[in-house]
Amino acid sequence: MTDVFSARKRSEIMSRVRGTGNKATELRLVAIFRANGITGWRRRSPVFGKPDFVFPKEKVAVFVDGCFWHCCPRHGTLPKTNRDFWQQKLERNRQRDRLVNRTLKKKGWALIRLWQHELQAPEHIVRRITRILRPNN
Repeated sequence: MTDVFSARKRSEIMSRVRGTGNKATELRLVAIFRANGITGWRRRSPVFGKPDFVFPKEKVAVFVDGCFWHCCPRHGTLPKTNRDFWQQKLERNRQRDRLVNRTLKKKGWALIRLWQHELQAPEHIVRRITRILRPNN
């Protein structure tokens, strides 16, 4: 089916579309937390960089980075069309991630960045998170 909008108009319309979070990955991590008795986390907390989860008492921020959007070394790919646009877009994402990491660390936060594909190995995630949340155990 042919698009009813010109390329310029379609671009304008699509630029206004805003994501509402990575719901499937967040819900998967919620399930992992609950299954392993990990408590004290909050979602949608007003912390710089908008972490997916925060443990406010421990000052731990958890990000689940999508393999495409954050250039996973294992699964990140670059689209074949409009390569210049995507290279710039994905590089801006990586720059923003570095800024968020630096800023939160300066404010005393510990960071956990998980790749989307790591959700398939919950035991690995649980070990990483409990090691930071309960360092003496």
